[in-house]
Amino acid sequence: MLPVVDEFVVNVGRSDDDTLDRVRAIGNAKVRIVESAWDPGLGTAMLSTETQRAMAACRHPWGIYIQADEVFAEGGAALVRAAIERHDAAADVEGILVDYLHFYGGFDSIARNRTWYRREVRAVRLDPSIGLHSFRDAQGFRVGPDDRRIRAATSGAVMHHYGWARPTWALAAKRTADRALDPVRRQALDGRPLLPWFPGITTFRGEHPAVVREWIAARRTNERLIAPAQFERQHLRLAALGAVEAITGWRPFEFRNYVAVHGRS
Repeated sequence: MLPVVDEFVVNVGRSDDDTLDRVRAIGNAKVRIVESAWDPGLGTAMLSTETQRAMAACRHPWGIYIQADEVFAEGGAALVRAAIERHDAAADVEGILVDYLHFYGGFDSIARNRTWYRREVRAVRLDPSIGLHSFRDAQGFRVGPDDRRIRAATSGAVMHHYGWARPTWALAAKRTADRALDPVRRQALDGRPLLPWFPGITTFRGEHPAVVREWIAARRTNERLIAPAQFERQHLRLAALGAVEAITGWRPFEFRNYVAVHGRS
């Protein structure tokens, strides 16, 4: 990210680990740290609240957004920067889309079905008059008090999402934290494996970004993280929709935080 941005704002919540020290150790003049106390009492709204805090601290017309478990594929950040420059004069473009690979159960398998978003907005105009804001659990963005879907153009960039590729102890900690933010929704996970099987888990045959290869090598394990295949009733729908997508490229009933403009949907 650093080579393509004018500044890099990092919102670091107060914690008892070494996160803040690690961010400071980057030692680049572009990095500007915002220290804040994140409030779990807000539930999942805490995530959008803290995203807004980082957005408000930015001092430029556009912002590229990246979460802590996301890494651009090689050249991805530059593609987003190029898309911003290409569409800057187009008033109907409020954001820039990136495609996603969701790693699941390790670094060699990815999750692909309609419950996993194929693309999301990862660059936005920061003009306050637009009324653009982080939405719900900070997956994406909406516009104005009516939460209109943001108008976004594609970039061709790919984001690697590693949140579900972590070892068992980290996944268990993630579930505990998720339940604290949304206990009603997460209660349904009690008694279920950390990583259940479902249709649409495929093998990843590409390369990981150079910046995380050492991190990945230190975390590879022979541990089986995904539960054995067990077909459930809801899987029939996922399998049918997956077959339609494989044949036609169309994903029926896909949830989107955005409306695609100036490019493919």
